[in-house]
Amino acid sequence: MTVAEIIYVLCAATSLAAAWLLIRYYRERRTPLLFWSSLGFAGLALHNVLVYVDRALLPDANISLLRSVAGTAALLVILYGLIEDARAS
Repeated sequence: MTVAEIIYVLCAATSLAAAWLLIRYYRERRTPLLFWSSLGFAGLALHNVLVYVDRALLPDANISLLRSVAGTAALLVILYGLIEDARAS
């Protein structure tokens, strides 16, 4: 395993841990921003997994469009949560 592959795995694990912590805290507080943030970080974890698959497991295949869609969707979910939180305030 190369250093780049280790970094891809660590990025996915970090995003997944952040999503898990946000979900745990959302269960206690029931704040909509925590919900949208946890979904966004779960999407970012998916994006990071797809980066690892694209770069390490399937170097000959090109799934850059799929991982770009996953990353963009994750960021749009977080952005939606921020906008809705600002409207509610």
